[in-house]
Formats: sequence, C-alpha cells, structure tokens
Amino acid sequence: MLKIIGTSHISKQSVNDIKEQFNSYEPEILCLELDMPRFNALMSTKKEEKTIKDYILEIRHLGFKGFLFSLIGAYIEKKLGSSVGTEPGVDMKTAANLAIKNKLPIFLIDQDIKITLRKFSKSITFREKFNFFMDIIKSLFGFNQFKDMKIKIDLNKVPSNKDIEKILKFVKKRYPNFYLVLIEERNQIMAKNIANLIKNYPKKKILAVVGAGHENEIAKLTKKYLNSAS
Repeated sequence: MLKIIGTSHISKQSVNDIKEQFNSYEPEILCLELDMPRFNALMSTKKEEKTIKDYILEIRHLGFKGFLFSLIGAYIEKKLGSSVGTEPGVDMKTAANLAIKNKLPIFLIDQDIKITLRKFSKSITFREKFNFFMDIIKSLFGFNQFKDMKIKIDLNKVPSNKDIEKILKFVKKRYPNFYLVLIEERNQIMAKNIANLIKNYPKKKILAVVGAGHENEIAKLTKKYLNSAS
C-alpha cells in the first residue's frame, strides 16, 4: 500500500498534514524526497560553517551554474521560511522525527543533489538564463507572473493542485531544461525507487513525503513501473 503526500518545505500546513497522516494512515515505511547529504544536513544539530576552500570545491563538483542555483535557492527558501516562522525543510524533518519516534525505516528516494546540480549546470541554456534574469528584473519592478496567472500564494499553505499545474506548465514552457533536470528526471528516479520498495515490501504501508507538484506524476510513474514489471 502506498500513500503520497505533497508538501511545502516551509509551510505549517505541511507539518499538520504529515502528523495527521501518521495518525490516520499509520505507515510502516517512510520515504522522503531527500538524498543522504541533504538528510544529514537537515537532521544535524551542528551549524555548518563553510570555508572558501569548501565553496571552491563545490563549484568544481557542481559547476558554477549549479553552485549559484543552489546558493540562491537556499537563500530564498530561508527568507521565505523566516517570513512564516519556520525553517526550510520543516516538512521533511517532521516526517523523519515521527518515523524515528515510531521506529520506522526511512528510505531516501531522491537523486544525489550533486548529480542533479551537475546536470543542471550542464543543461541550462543561454535563453533560460536570460529568461531567469528578466523574470528577476520584472519582479523588482513589482510584476508578479503568478498574479497574472491568477495564482494566490499563501506561504503558510500548500498550493492547490490547480495552481501547481499552472506553475509547472509555465516552468516547462519557459525553462524546459530546468524542468527536465529538476522535476521530470527526479520524478522518474523517485518513482522507480518507490516501485522497488513496493515490490520488496508488498504488504507494508508506505508513506512518501515529496514536494508539492511531484506527487501526481510520481504516483502515475510508480504505477507504470509496477505494471511493466508484472
């Protein structure tokens, strides 16, 4: 049995949704949209202090574009989290702590972040970089593309499926390689990992916690992989 829940990495609603699923669904296995480096960083009680040497090594491993994207993404997520009084990754940390408390096995189903960012660094095109730059400039002058698409953003809540579909459609059209590397390919990897778990533990109740926007496609792909294997 499988249940997939889509969360926001900074919303309080996601924390409540996860707690509710642990109480009502009573999972026996937890899957997280994380890899080992991100899981260790999330669960660590020590604040990581990076040196210039660490940053140079990251640029070498990830590529400059991948490193820059990671840096900007982390900064934005932290700023958004502080605006609603949460820490980035509060959804995953809540799920992990509940699994530990209930002595459940935790499986990390996402691709290694270094691989994802290296692919991103190699695949992002000049046009996508230009579009990204223009979108930032527009936002500085108060132009909100999501408002133009009639999408209401409430950081305390998980976006609706309808709004997520609009956002993903926009990203896929304007940033096709970004969409391919950061969403489509990772969905395939996570779905394959979940399908393998279901085959190995057919009688176990599995709860997968993934970012909102991933869950529907992962559910479809998981079903596809299970059917093709049978």
